[in-house]
Amino acid sequence: MSTYEAMAFQLETERLILRPWAESDAAEFSTLLSERGDGETYTVERGRTGIAKLLAATETTGIALLPIQRREEGDFIGYCGLIVGRSTLEEPEIAYELFRHAHGRGYATEAARAVVGAAGATGRKRLWSTVGTWNTPSLRVLEKLGFEQDRVSMEGTKEVAWLTRSLP
Repeated sequence: MSTYEAMAFQLETERLILRPWAESDAAEFSTLLSERGDGETYTVERGRTGIAKLLAATETTGIALLPIQRREEGDFIGYCGLIVGRSTLEEPEIAYELFRHAHGRGYATEAARAVVGAAGATGRKRLWSTVGTWNTPSLRVLEKLGFEQDRVSMEGTKEVAWLTRSLP
């Protein structure tokens, strides 16, 4: 069992609310995942299954990916949070994904900044992020949050940047 506090599962910023998953998020979650263009089919049922897995992982780990909704509009625009991913529970990864229509407005930075604060409140000392080296917008978000490149690795034919950030 982890010696860290559980992450806060309700975070609010000036423009955003990050909150726990609900089954009603399944359709929008599957639509977001389908927008990736990776050739995968993301049905609503697959979205429900994904949400159930995320909730189960949260129960086990005390960290979470959280849906992001815009405060004023109330719409689901993506997710942001902590995962084990390619790292560890002691030094988790920050992850985020937004609908394309929400790109370029600072939402990813705003949500991720709140998650970095929540991660620090758990007692953790460091976070990781892994992102394709081609993903310049995501790399910019991480740079704004104080992440620094640790190394680059290959996954198949794609380069992946590993970034890290110390927590206060």
